[in-house]
Amino acid sequence: MDPISRDDLQAPLAAGAVTLVEALPESHFDAEHLPGAVNLPGELTADLAATLAPDRTRKMVTYCPGPSCGRSEVAAAAFSRLGYPDVRVYTDGKADWAGAGLPFERTRALPKAA
Repeated sequence: MDPISRDDLQAPLAAGAVTLVEALPESHFDAEHLPGAVNLPGELTADLAATLAPDRTRKMVTYCPGPSCGRSEVAAAAFSRLGYPDVRVYTDGKADWAGAGLPFERTRALPKAA
């Protein structure tokens, strides 16, 4: 799968022209994910792909924590096998996004400090 950099991801993400998929367990996604991302917590099936990304013509970008995680590559390969023609991998993932000081979204509230 072809990689995509943070700089090349930001414009299509801001324009709503990309389906962004976090390939991590739901608890990681809930704690923090890139803005607008959907969650792929495990194996990709045809039915799940149709739910997460119904428009096969859109650019798809998968990501996980960073280069040491292979889940984004596995997810990208699965989307490609299912007929998605434009699938990229944000290899640097969450670590790069955080390092640039960019915001995350959260699905659930974080525990409050005592």
